[in-house]
Amino acid sequence: MQRVRAARAVTCCFSGYRPEKLPWGYDEDDERCRVLKGKLYDLAEAVYVSGIRHFIVGMACGSDMYFCEQLLRLREEKPDVTIEAAIPCEGQATNWAEGLRNRYFALVSRCNLETLVSKQYTYDCMKKRNRYMVDRSSMIIVVYDGKFGGTMYTRRYAAQQGLEIIDIMP
Repeated sequence: MQRVRAARAVTCCFSGYRPEKLPWGYDEDDERCRVLKGKLYDLAEAVYVSGIRHFIVGMACGSDMYFCEQLLRLREEKPDVTIEAAIPCEGQATNWAEGLRNRYFALVSRCNLETLVSKQYTYDCMKKRNRYMVDRSSMIIVVYDGKFGGTMYTRRYAAQQGLEIIDIMP
C-alpha cells in the first residue's frame, strides 16, 4: 500500500482539448498554439521541480499530443522522467488522418510505458481511461476554458478525488 501512495505522490496526469475545441484547430503554426506548447513545457518542468517524476497522457490528438511532445523534450534533460501512454482502446487512432496516426504511434513508441485500458472500443472507454489516469495521480494539468465534454468531466473527477489542479486557458 505504501508503494502505491508513493507512486501517486510523484505522478501527474494531463487532460486537454482535441483540435476541434482549440481556437486554432489543426493549425499548429498558429502563434497561440506555439504559446500553449511553451506553457506546457514550462509547467512540466515546474512540476518536475516540485517532485513529480511520472506523467500519464491519454494520447488523444491535440493537447494530449502537444503535452507528450513537451514531456519527451523534458526527458532529454531529465532522464528520470517517465511517460505513460494511457490508451483507451486498441483502435484509438484507426480513423485518424495518416499524418496524425503516424505521429501518434511515434509518440507512443517513445513512452516508457503503454497502458491499454480496453482491448476494444466501448461507449465508456475514454471515461475509463480518464479515471485510470486520475486515480493514479496526485496532480493534473488541464487545458480547459469551461467547454462541456470529456475534459470538463475529467477535471471535475480530479477535483472530487482531491488532486491538485493546474488549469491552462487554450
